Amino acid sequence: MNKSPLSGTVARLLVAVSRVIFVGSSTGGTEALKIFLLGFPANCPPTLIVQHMPKTFTGSFAARLDELCQPQVIEAQGGEILAPGTVYLAPGHAHMRVCRTGAGYATELSLTPTFSLHRPSVDVLFDSAAEVVGRNAIGVILTGMGKDGANGLLRMRQAGARTFGQDEASCVVYGMPREAALIGAVEEVASLDVLAQRVFAVVRPG
Repeated sequence: MNKSPLSGTVARLLVAVSRVIFVGSSTGGTEALKIFLLGFPANCPPTLIVQHMPKTFTGSFAARLDELCQPQVIEAQGGEILAPGTVYLAPGHAHMRVCRTGAGYATELSLTPTFSLHRPSVDVLFDSAAEVVGRNAIGVILTGMGKDGANGLLRMRQAGARTFGQDEASCVVYGMPREAALIGAVEEVASLDVLAQRVFAVVRPG
C-alpha cells in the first residue's frame, strides 16, 4: 500500500494533540489485529501493540499488516520516536514500554524476565502507558487466553485513560478481555467489527 507522508504542518499538529493507543492481544490476535487496524486512518495516533507471538514471526507479521493497513506498521527496535500514522509491534523476545523523550514519547525494549508468564507482556506495556501517558492514553484489550493486560488496563483507567475490551461473541478466546472486564478495567465493550470506530470516537485533543 502506498503511504503518503503527512505535511509538516499537519504532522506537527497531530504530534501536539493526538493521544497514544495501546493494544494487547494473544490467542486469535493476529486476525483480530488485522481487522482492528483496517479501521485505522493513515494519520492515526501512534499505536503500540503487544501480541503474544514467537520472535521469529513478529517481523513478518508487522510487514503483512503494513501491506494491508493505511498506517505504517513496523516491528519496534527500541528508541523510535512515536509519530502519528505509525503502529509499533513489540518484537517477540522483548518487553516494550513507552517512555518520555523531550516533548514526546519513544519506544523502549527490555529483556527483563517474563511478566504474567509472557515476554513481551501486555501488562508491562499498559503499566508504562498509565505511568507515562496517563489520561492521554487509550487502552484496548483483544482476544487472548489468560489475564495478561487486565491489571495494566485497570491501572490505565485509574490514571484517566479511556479503555476498551473486545466482546465475547467476536473473541476466539474470551480470556484477557473477560479478566479485564471482571476487575473494572474496561470502560466500553465492543464487537471487533466496530471497535476501531468506537476508539476513534474518543480520539480528541488530550
